[in-house]
Amino acid sequence: MKYSSKELVRIAICSALTGILAWIKVPLPFTPVPISAQTFGVMISGLVLPPPLAALSQLIYILLGLLGLPVFSGGQSGLGTLAGPTGGYIIGFIPAAFVISFLIKKYNPKTFWSHSLILTLGSIVIIYFTGVLQLILVTGISPMQALISGVFPFLIGDFLKVIIGARLAKRISNFN
Repeated sequence: MKYSSKELVRIAICSALTGILAWIKVPLPFTPVPISAQTFGVMISGLVLPPPLAALSQLIYILLGLLGLPVFSGGQSGLGTLAGPTGGYIIGFIPAAFVISFLIKKYNPKTFWSHSLILTLGSIVIIYFTGVLQLILVTGISPMQALISGVFPFLIGDFLKVIIGARLAKRISNFN
């Protein structure tokens, strides 16, 4: 597939943004999953790129981390991070960015609330699903324990990211 220079730059910016936002990390003593801002980068990717390119930007982000660049939460990198308790959240970035972009393109939302719904479905639901699944598989905890340690503590922060993303969505749509 051939991409224009403009598309390549946007893909690179979105990959880099997710990696930069991963450095904003707040560890919590009761869970292996830290609070991070990288999901906001996933949302932005879905807002500014077409679906395949949004997914590609997150795949590139993950590949950079696998190659050893410190782009995962708190500057981590490598297969150990991706195979660990938080890896499912990171893997979920790819389908989340795709779904956000797909829903934005398909429904062309006009209101704050419609943008919020799309960002919530795309980022929170998908990323939490893949994250909780791997958290259960890697740690052996129950689904309820996974929700308690891997979802509930982060919902308020993620909804704040959705609100900020929905507010920015109108301005960002001018870039498409």
